[in-house]
Amino acid sequence: MATLAKPNLPRFDVEIFQNEYLADGAREVNAIVTVTATGGGTSGGRPLGLADAAGRGADATAAVVILVDCSGSMDYPKTKINGAREATAAAVDALRDGTAFAVVAGTHEARDIYPGDGTLATASPSTRDQAKQALRRLTAAGGTAMGTWLAKADQLFLTRRDIAIRHAVLLTDGNNEHESAEDLARNIERVTGHFTADCRGVGTDWRIDELRTISSALLGTVDIVAEPSGLAEDFRSMMAGAMGKQVADVALRIWTPANATVKFVKQVAPSVEDLTGRRSEAGPRAGDYPTGSWGDESRDYHVCVEVPAAGVGNEMLAARVSLVLPPQVGGGTPEVLSQGLVKAVWTDDLASSTRISPQVAHYTGQAELASSIQEGLEAHRAGDVDTATAKLGAAVRIAHATGNEGTYKLLQKVVDVVDPKEGTVRFRKNVSEADSMTLETRSTKTVRVKK
Repeated sequence: MATLAKPNLPRFDVEIFQNEYLADGAREVNAIVTVTATGGGTSGGRPLGLADAAGRGADATAAVVILVDCSGSMDYPKTKINGAREATAAAVDALRDGTAFAVVAGTHEARDIYPGDGTLATASPSTRDQAKQALRRLTAAGGTAMGTWLAKADQLFLTRRDIAIRHAVLLTDGNNEHESAEDLARNIERVTGHFTADCRGVGTDWRIDELRTISSALLGTVDIVAEPSGLAEDFRSMMAGAMGKQVADVALRIWTPANATVKFVKQVAPSVEDLTGRRSEAGPRAGDYPTGSWGDESRDYHVCVEVPAAGVGNEMLAARVSLVLPPQVGGGTPEVLSQGLVKAVWTDDLASSTRISPQVAHYTGQAELASSIQEGLEAHRAGDVDTATAKLGAAVRIAHATGNEGTYKLLQKVVDVVDPKEGTVRFRKNVSEADSMTLETRSTKTVRVKK
């Protein structure tokens, strides 16, 4: 473990968990990288943004844009649009003084209803009251084009380039019917890296894949709120998380020696997220993988590296893993916050080379759990009950074995568990759409290795 403390920054610790011993000629090295951020240095709890790095605007904090679905379907039943108003008001109340913010009404177009002049307001008692008054005028009419909502959020964030921590919340109740999949993809690509976004679907008429695509690209979360009455508490929780962020644009930098390559990088806790395709080159044999904004929290990453084959007695540094701030935040040069080493040692001791790191084994199982649930529910929708039963049976077995009680309870709402250790299950009759969607939406949530 290595820790590098920097002024005005949270403390970042990196721990590496692996079995560094490989059999003669083996090439694949696996490690779990635990990253923990604590405190905020001498910033007094104020997020570090671009203004801090440039020595300007000491009052710059964070920027938040709330994107509220106001399409016609939000009026059926009326509790949805009413719940959206209440939830957005709760989120506005949770904003810290000094936070730049806006509220956008999303239909087949995007309209900023507060402050309404194409800029961001600054949170204070008076602006929060004004925003809540504007919310009372929200009505449901029109279509759904989420890409335009994201583009509008980007435009608003760009009016405050001095703020690095930018966070959007997107709420919808339906499909992206008034925009092509290609247009949505283009808009997502255009705003990726500009801000993070948490996505919420209310009810059961929205598409999980659409919101997961947005939240994954924008390094946020996705969840279902089955009943509109649950929106306000969920929005308060999301705002609390956003207000707790202290530093933005942190990258996981992985350096590998000559002839070694990174096979994959995945976030595996608190949820599964494949970052492999998000790599950007960062110098000779080094690549950066985005991790977004950090507050006081801990995350785990699974790093797999392929190294040149070697004989017994050889050892090498397979990878150096660092947490890095980009130059514009780090004061003109990349700022290394913490780092750890992944090693490889070749041995002829069978017991050493065949032992799997408990952390690696655990998170390999958590990734399999997520895919088993998603594949099982997809097979069930296609009418393939045998495959669905086998996949969800495997999911029950893994959830039970790894202590993922949250997912296990969600599975029990969809299948009757006959034998959890063997993964023997039967599909329940009359499973509600809300229970099925909740299981699929939360399938990527993981639990950590038991101490």
